Amino acid sequence: MADLFKLHVITPERRFYDGEASMVELTTTEGDIGVYRNHIPLTAIVAPGVLKIHEEGQVKEAALMSGFIEILPERITIMAEVAEWPDEIDSNRAEEARIRAERRLKEESGEIDTMRAELALRRALVRLSLRK
Repeated sequence: MADLFKLHVITPERRFYDGEASMVELTTTEGDIGVYRNHIPLTAIVAPGVLKIHEEGQVKEAALMSGFIEILPERITIMAEVAEWPDEIDSNRAEEARIRAERRLKEESGEIDTMRAELALRRALVRLSLRK
């Protein structure tokens, strides 16, 4: 039996996940991290990416957007702007968002908010990666 810790993933709309995990993997603004029980206390900023929750015998994946993570030795809390299971993702909408973001990034107009367009593209790509 693996060392388990409590994992809570909370969005403004709901408690996305409450359970026990042996490991969690996600993307922060500093890069990808994997966390086990008894990790040193840490807080980090969550960046758009795939959340992997390692439960006993299986790995669950979800799209995780911007937020914060609090890591304590026996509990991890993720407060996310958005978290979605693969079956909750609308592939057509994500594809349209990808196309729209790529078109904005190609425009030469000074009116485009490049950082916003890049973030929209990243979110769309994360969602599409889970809808294989």
